Formats: sequence, C-alpha cells, structure tokens
Amino acid sequence: MIPDVDAAYIAGLFDGEGSIHFKRGIEKKKKHKGKPGYRLSNSMRISMEITMTDRSVLMWVHEVLGVGTLKPKTVKGTRKDGTPYLKQYKWRCTFRDAYQVCCLLWPFAHTKLPKIQQVIEHYTTKAFKDNVISLDEYKHIRDNVR
Repeated sequence: MIPDVDAAYIAGLFDGEGSIHFKRGIEKKKKHKGKPGYRLSNSMRISMEITMTDRSVLMWVHEVLGVGTLKPKTVKGTRKDGTPYLKQYKWRCTFRDAYQVCCLLWPFAHTKLPKIQQVIEHYTTKAFKDNVISLDEYKHIRDNVR
C-alpha cells in the first residue's frame, strides 16, 4: 500500500499528463498453428500511460506503483524553428495492473475520474467475475486431469 500523499500526487500527475484507453472491439488476428488467413476476435484493450520529458518523475512513479513499464518514447521530426523535440519517456500499464492503479487513484482523481470508474466497473461487475477462473483452481483442475 502506498501513502495517500503519493497516491494523490500521482493522481494529479495523471490528471494532467496521463491518458486511459478503454476500448472493446472486433480485432483481426492471425489464425493459429500456421493456418492461412485471419480470424475475428471480440477483444478488450485497457491501458493507462503518462508521457513526459522528466524521466526521474516517471522512474519514481514506476517504483512507487510497482507495475508497468518505463520506456523512451520515439520522437520524430523537429519543431518549425528546426530545433529537435526534447526526449520523452512513457510509463504504461495494462489490464489488471491498470485496474489496481485506478483503485489507488480513484479517491484523488478529477479530470480522468470517468475513465477510471469505467475501468473499475469493468473489473468489478458480476459478468466479469463469472468469466474469470482462479489460477489456483485452474492448476488444481489441470493437475487432477493428468
């Protein structure tokens, strides 16, 4: 558990510099086992990220939250005056890690609150819980079938 002060700071940082992607849609995926063609999949994409030029702040966020990845962001081109853009860094987490972070930030978020609530509701609804099996249960069933 992280202190409320740190969670509030990260929530403010996320409100200003972050983004949440929450999308359900049909995706075209390659068929399995070398079969030609594609198949359609009803997929859910959930991710959240913070992009900024100050790497030390994102390193701190990554250390405090303990989830996600921190990578340099590819910056292409130059400004109109010919000077290069500053190097940017991106912290990003997806799916259940994003859910955990949303739960931490929820009490302190403002501008991103509707999207944060959307992620939390996705993972706490009965329909989601009915479609998820416990990893321990799965291993137990798998081991007993063999």
